[in-house]
This record gives sequence, C-alpha cells and structure tokens, in this order.
Amino acid sequence: MKDNSKRVVTLVLLGWLCLALGLGGWFYNASAPVVAVTVWMLTAFVLLGCWKITPIREWVLDIDLRWLVLFQVTRLFAGAYFLVLCQRGELPCGFARPAGWGDIVVAVLALAVVGAMRTDFAKPLLLIWNTLGLIDIIFVVFSALRFGLKDWQSMHAIRELPLSLLPTFLVPLIIASHVLIFIRLARAGTNLRYR
Repeated sequence: MKDNSKRVVTLVLLGWLCLALGLGGWFYNASAPVVAVTVWMLTAFVLLGCWKITPIREWVLDIDLRWLVLFQVTRLFAGAYFLVLCQRGELPCGFARPAGWGDIVVAVLALAVVGAMRTDFAKPLLLIWNTLGLIDIIFVVFSALRFGLKDWQSMHAIRELPLSLLPTFLVPLIIASHVLIFIRLARAGTNLRYR
C-alpha cells in the first residue's frame, strides 16, 4: 500500500472525527429523523469517497481484509455501553438490549471469523457473518429511529457525547465496511485474498 494512501485516509478520518466531535452540541437537539438521515448520508459519503477518491479507493482495495473485519470489534464496546445505559434507565431497554447484544455477538464473531480466515471455509463464513453484521447494524439504526419517533427524549443519550459519535462517525463506517467486505468478496472470486 502506498504511504500517500495511508496518509490521506488517516487525515480524512481524523478530520471527520474532529467534525463529529464538533457536531456534539448541534446534535443535542436533533430529531430522530435527522439522526437517521445523518447516518445514511454519511454512509453514502464514505462509500462515494471510497469509489471516487483514488488514494482512499487504493487503500480500501489493498488493506488486509482482516482489518475490515476487526474494525467491527468496536461494536463490542458500543453494545456493552448500550446495556449499561439500559440498566441506568438512560436508554429504553427495548432498544438497548437487542442492539447491545446484537453488537456484542457480531463483535465476538468477528474475532472467530478472523481466526478462521486461512481455512477452506473462510469465504462462506465471512459471507454469512458479514450478512448478519449488516442486518444487525441496519436493525439498530431503524430501531433507534422507531424509539426516537415514539419518544424523542428517551433516545437523548444517542444525541450526546460520547454516543453521538455513533451516528456521526462510527455507524457510517461500520455500514460502509460491511459493504466494502461484500465488494472485496465479490472481487476475490473463488480465492479469498487477504490483501
């Protein structure tokens, strides 16, 4: 991988993180539809950047596939925090429990998938896991919207730091990484490439 590609990706991600942190105050009063639209627009921007910006496209197509899978381990922390907030009464348990446990399961399975990457069944395993992971994160986004529409204040924790980084930063990257794994699997044909 070219050093220039690494630098561009690093600078873009750091810039985006700073912007996401800056949105913290504005996001506090955002409605549930605005939060959902933010997730989908940022996901579209990530995928568009992966397609149109040459250094980012080179990086995405060259990065070891295991890193895209291991990125999903971040969901372990988000999922566990959802469960904590449910216990504290700061998030509706109807949202937090399925979202939290789903994220935890996907994250733990990501470790198992990476461990099995050099086996004969790596590609079907990765395909099944990636499909489940994408379905789970889409469920989380729509579940957050549903609970937010039902009771706007019940989802206040999602609009405040540190959880406001989920819709403004982490969730779009998670969705995009699932899409990119599918693209990489399709490009790999019958042979699963790690790079």
